[in-house]
Amino acid sequence: MNKLEGLNTKCLGRNFCYFNEIDSTQTEIWRRIENKTIKNGTVVMADIQTMGKGTHGRVWHTDEKENIAFSFYIETNNKISKFEGLTIQIAEIITKIFKRKHNIEVKIKHPNDLMINDKKFGGILTESKVNADCIKYLVVGIGINTNKTCFSEDIKDLATSIKKEYGISIDKYEFITEFCNEFENHLNERIK
Repeated sequence: MNKLEGLNTKCLGRNFCYFNEIDSTQTEIWRRIENKTIKNGTVVMADIQTMGKGTHGRVWHTDEKENIAFSFYIETNNKISKFEGLTIQIAEIITKIFKRKHNIEVKIKHPNDLMINDKKFGGILTESKVNADCIKYLVVGIGINTNKTCFSEDIKDLATSIKKEYGISIDKYEFITEFCNEFENHLNERIK
């Protein structure tokens, strides 16, 4: 798929890049920034990440298809204060989508973990380029275990997925589209 269906955004998700396999969607966006080949609102999604990035330099495993792994790039040029609590707001948008669409109760473990039944099934990585007291742009990565059922020994008691807990499948394109629609509205509220 080379575009997201059902977008009602002006910018976010309008430039959509899909990879079957990549090192990391987050790394890909930073590469494009460095090469000056990125457009505002770009979303990069992958089925499999071989070196997915988590917080504090940890690895986020996306080693099976049908899980959600995407990053997006937003040019902001606004004061840092306008983005306070942004990661939590992103987490709240995700919890609302899962509640509304699938009646799934997601808890947020501050500041960036998404939990079901006290186990982590998703996370948010928010990075930015700051210039003086302004955020020039944001690079945000979101990873969600929707269909993952096998977890390595070191995380099997800590991690889970929607499939494992609820036995349902999530359409990742639909989820990303809904997220883009909602997040852009919230972002516009912050920077108006």
